[in-house]
Amino acid sequence: MTGLLEGRAAIVTGAGRGIGHATATALAREGATVVLAARTRQQLAATAAEIRESGGEALAIPTDVTQDAAVEAMVEQAMAELGRLDVLVTAAGVAAFGPVVATKPADWDGMLMVNLRAVMVCCRAVLPVMIRQRRGTIINVASVAAHRAIPGAATYTATKAGVIGFSRVLAEELRAEGVRVGVLVPGAVDTPLWDTIPNSPDRTRMLRPEDVARAAILMASLPPGASLEELTLLPSGGIL
Repeated sequence: MTGLLEGRAAIVTGAGRGIGHATATALAREGATVVLAARTRQQLAATAAEIRESGGEALAIPTDVTQDAAVEAMVEQAMAELGRLDVLVTAAGVAAFGPVVATKPADWDGMLMVNLRAVMVCCRAVLPVMIRQRRGTIINVASVAAHRAIPGAATYTATKAGVIGFSRVLAEELRAEGVRVGVLVPGAVDTPLWDTIPNSPDRTRMLRPEDVARAAILMASLPPGASLEELTLLPSGGIL
């Protein structure tokens, strides 16, 4: 049985764990060759091994997405080895919570760099290839925090709202080029992101990373004449 993405090439950032890991393995199951990009070499190698053991194809490229040159080099290597790029999923993300008055501007920089600027840089890096192909799907992972006011999440919310705004404009800029841009807007997902956050919601009630991955597959596998540009995915219990 042929997968929905047979013969396609996909890049997934944050592929070592959480949503990125789940999405990378899901893409591979559907037949895509997956470029795994993350800083964590050990987790990246484990994801690649898991995909290969299941009969899929993966290319692990350790990449710090906050470094522009590293992103450009990752895309160049992917093109050199695969010859095409059909899907980009920006799943790398970090979070820290607390009231604005109790934080310092320097505390915001990591989230601004990874959650917003790196998404913009990764999108820009694949655009020449996708425009030349006149085909491609970009899927940026935002958060329901962008639409709901959650005390203690001001900076995180700002980054994810920025991702949605950036994606909406990018979708319009690329519409005539045959390149689709969509945003996944999940509620709380049970990922390692919560490991260092005290008093987190009940993780058993959260979405699973695999839930978000299924939504990404839907976006990536639609026929060329359709585009799913924003999808909100919540736990069955709603906002936690």
